[in-house]
Amino acid sequence: MAEYYLTLRNAHIACAILSVTLFTFRGCMMLAHSPHVHSAWLKYPSYLIDTFLLTFALMLMTVIHQYPFVTGWLTMKVTLLVVYVLLGTVALKRGRTPGVRAAAFVAALLTVAFLYSVARAHHPLGIFAAAVS
Repeated sequence: MAEYYLTLRNAHIACAILSVTLFTFRGCMMLAHSPHVHSAWLKYPSYLIDTFLLTFALMLMTVIHQYPFVTGWLTMKVTLLVVYVLLGTVALKRGRTPGVRAAAFVAALLTVAFLYSVARAHHPLGIFAAAVS
């Protein structure tokens, strides 16, 4: 299974980029008050992309033998993923005012940026790991 590591990693990264790009596009549409932000042609592909993203993540965990709640940086990634999803739902549909939705959108993007830094550093503090060391 280790021979598939690079393929799985690249597929995971590609799905992550697609997922965040689609979320950003939908968030910008929300900020522009577009009625198409909840269109099926935007909403349903995100479910498919995120399913593949999670599948590749689970396969990678198996290949590298590192697991959330055992390995600190993966625990942080899962935690940040939950925060990102919750902020994303507030940004795209649950926020009661445009200001709340906009703030949640920016917070979601900052969360995913930090998640990316955790993934790159393989450290729970991500970009801030160098300052602690």
